[in-house]
Amino acid sequence: MRINHKQQQLIDELFNKVKERFPEIVLKSLESSPDDPEHIWINVIADMDEDREIEMTHYASDLATDILMDYGYDFSIMPENPNAVYV
Repeated sequence: MRINHKQQQLIDELFNKVKERFPEIVLKSLESSPDDPEHIWINVIADMDEDREIEMTHYASDLATDILMDYGYDFSIMPENPNAVYV
């Protein structure tokens, strides 16, 4: 995956804005979506309850949509909760 300077700047801004509101997130990695190599996933560790994770995802999606509309780059914050229990 290749990321240009503008993409890195926008990724940093997006992550920092989300982290400002949800300080418990930690950057884990970046990867391309398996369905669209132009869509970059910003993987984060999000140690939070489900309601807060949903709130964070909605907030990040709104910011990412603004970036898509303004610059044409598609990013998504992808949370991973290390304490989640799936049944």
